[in-house]
Amino acid sequence: MAIVFDLETQDAFQDVGGHFPERLRMSVAVTYDTAKRLYTRYTEADAAALTQDLSKADLVVCYSVLGFDYPVLQKYAQAIDLAQLPTLDMMVEVQKRLGFRLKLDMLATATLQTGKSADGLQAVQWWREGRIDELFDYCRQDVEVTYRLYEFGKQNRFLQYFDRQYKLKRVPVAW
Repeated sequence: MAIVFDLETQDAFQDVGGHFPERLRMSVAVTYDTAKRLYTRYTEADAAALTQDLSKADLVVCYSVLGFDYPVLQKYAQAIDLAQLPTLDMMVEVQKRLGFRLKLDMLATATLQTGKSADGLQAVQWWREGRIDELFDYCRQDVEVTYRLYEFGKQNRFLQYFDRQYKLKRVPVAW
């Protein structure tokens, strides 16, 4: 069974002195269990349970999990090295093919004709304002988009993006 995963943080990089994801604190996370077709919501208080759930997956699917989500979450993991979990970081796979990074929104817009509803800074603002339902909705939408991109790539062996001249391009994927 695969688990598709995303988390949001309480802090922005500017709050922790730069690009140090391990210094950020989790606000919420959402997973999608592909076998059970079940979404699960987690708060910071549930972070240890989240790490346990991820450790039981045959595959964890995420976008930028190795460079962001796992470093944020690692401090909550009890004796689990998250980087050792069977993981598909779609951003890393696309970057290997292209030689540069693409944002999740760029792939989603070109491949699925749908974009993200907000961004990480908006998510931090919602956290600070106590707008937890909106935060969970945003995080779930990111998980849905990630899952749809994963499935599209699995079935079609490519994803799409727009280059700097706004020409639609394909990037081959093998997952």
